[in-house]
Amino acid sequence: MFIRITPVIAVTLLSGCSLMKVEQNHQQTLSTLQNIDTNLSAQIDSLNLHLEQQSAQIVTLEEKLIQLQERSFQLQETTLTKIEDYQSTPPAPVVMASPAPAPTNPVHGVTLGEIEQVTIDSIKQTFDARVDTGAATSSLNAVDIEQFERNGKKWVRFHLSDEQTPMDDNNWIEAPVLKFVKIRQSTNEEVERRAVVELWVKVGKIHEKAQFTLADRSQMSHPVLLGREFIKDIAVVDVSKKYVQSEEK
Repeated sequence: MFIRITPVIAVTLLSGCSLMKVEQNHQQTLSTLQNIDTNLSAQIDSLNLHLEQQSAQIVTLEEKLIQLQERSFQLQETTLTKIEDYQSTPPAPVVMASPAPAPTNPVHGVTLGEIEQVTIDSIKQTFDARVDTGAATSSLNAVDIEQFERNGKKWVRFHLSDEQTPMDDNNWIEAPVLKFVKIRQSTNEEVERRAVVELWVKVGKIHEKAQFTLADRSQMSHPVLLGREFIKDIAVVDVSKKYVQSEEK
């Protein structure tokens, strides 16, 4: 009897174990599905929140854009109003001030002739100079020009040539370079770069510093040109006379 029942019991036990495993698998599957559903819900909530934030930003930007457009329209209206007011307003009459009378004599009461003698202090030599109010700057007929440095600054050494005075080591003129200018000679179209120096000079009663461009005046009648920057406020020029403040060489 017992032997007959034993197979039945074994089958029953095996069936029970199988059912338990199926139930466990079912529970695990349900748990996994719940986790997936929870994660999906969280992701959807995050996306919805992000979309809401973006929508709020878009609304804010649209409001700012509308404000800018309104401000632009206001500025345009204001500008048009000002233009219309300006065009409708007649221009104020221009009152021309009477020019101040030009002084008949300079402060120092010195008159220069068209040609004068000028003494260069640094070499104690005298040269004929043309006095020209039509030229803004003064210039020298500089030859043997040499540039060099002294105490970290640019200097220049040269001879002043009148084609009569011998040029030697005793009449070198040395001076710091104030600046360089570009000039075009009347004999050709080429532009040259020339140094500008400042020298003490004497013309009769006048003893002043003057700026000179180191130019090529070999084709000119006089080695020195005194321009109006040197003459202004200290002398007048009488072109009908020569050597008013000096003696002819």
